[in-house]
Amino acid sequence: MPQSTGLPTVVIVGRPNVGKSTLFNAILGQRKAITGDEPGITRDRIAGEAVHRRRRFRLIDTGGIIPDDDALIPSEILRQARVALDEAAHIVFLIDGRTEITAADRDLAMLLRRLGKPVTLAVNKIDAPKREVLAAEFYSLGFERVVPVSAEHRLGIAELLDEATRGLPEIEPEAGEEDKPRAIRVAIIGRPNVGKSTLLNALLGQERAIVSPVAGTTRDSVDERMVIDGREYVFVDTAGIRRKGKTKLMAEKLSVVMARRHIRMAHIALLVLDASEGPVGGDATIGGYAHEEGRALILAVNKWDLLRGSQRKEYEAAVRAQFRFLDYAPIVFLSAKEKRGIDELLARIDQCWESFNLRVPTGELNRLAEQFQLERGRRIYYITQPSVRPPAFVLFMDSAEPLHFSTERQIVNRLRQRFGFEGTPVVLKVKARR
Repeated sequence: MPQSTGLPTVVIVGRPNVGKSTLFNAILGQRKAITGDEPGITRDRIAGEAVHRRRRFRLIDTGGIIPDDDALIPSEILRQARVALDEAAHIVFLIDGRTEITAADRDLAMLLRRLGKPVTLAVNKIDAPKREVLAAEFYSLGFERVVPVSAEHRLGIAELLDEATRGLPEIEPEAGEEDKPRAIRVAIIGRPNVGKSTLLNALLGQERAIVSPVAGTTRDSVDERMVIDGREYVFVDTAGIRRKGKTKLMAEKLSVVMARRHIRMAHIALLVLDASEGPVGGDATIGGYAHEEGRALILAVNKWDLLRGSQRKEYEAAVRAQFRFLDYAPIVFLSAKEKRGIDELLARIDQCWESFNLRVPTGELNRLAEQFQLERGRRIYYITQPSVRPPAFVLFMDSAEPLHFSTERQIVNRLRQRFGFEGTPVVLKVKARR
């Protein structure tokens, strides 16, 4: 265990299997703690450093608290946790929002209150708006700060860190740091052997990733940074994603898990398709992963030089038919091997990045909302855009009842027609006005 760095410490505590290690990894942005469904995987303290809103802190993941007949915490875990709690500037008490409050939860809450240190109660596994009401009952544990989160889906993390770092000292930015634009993270995804590594090499203009005609050469993800016209990109060449039933080796299964994680960590996903094979169901499944994670998406059709004449039009029609649910994703035809289509691909990445970050003034939104065709008896009182990456809109209506699919699609289409949003999913949420 490394010694204290002098940074303020935020400690994550909770019962086994409530998601402490998943939350730890989500905050650090890297897989440092091993996660799994088996209770008690984390036994020792695991530490890392993180920054939130210019507040740097040391994050500690403690072992799970396991109640038994003799002691609240097994002795070796208690020693580790007690040291961490003693030096904590803030404690994150993580609890499973899908289960009832247990006696062990109440005992741990009492122990933490006795410490007299600031505690935020993070109610985990709240991965949908309708589940947020489940977090309310946990106020009975006696903590003022209660934040619903989903560590697995990285929801509510910023709000949690706002609470956990409140009052911590801010670091001084380096000269020019505040003006430095964010690097665009691009994950290159697709089935094995469609040319992902070749595309990375074409983008970089050098042989960085291992290229081989043998399917599945890349198992670890490769990160490469490059700067073009002052804009920084980080390209991540992920392992080829097979269907779950076809991944027998543990290393390959892990590579699939990590590839999906890199999709989650990226801003834009490049789904590479093989023009010589045609779009298949596996391509649509992988595209669905990016869509579910709310990532901007580009369909990059590789090996385009192998098709001639009418084959190209037929292929383009087949792609659109296969990816109806990704109708917002632009298609770029290229040949990574011949380095053709790369400039157009980079231009599309920039365009998707602008859409991914586009924020619409509230006045314009509400003027457009007057033109929406709603279901009988429904009314929009107000519409606002609370967040970007991806763009999300909240419709304050007469009730929180979800909109019909056709109505929701019509609203999204009108938003796209008016403001663009090419290449990015658009999220709609409905809330009751009261």
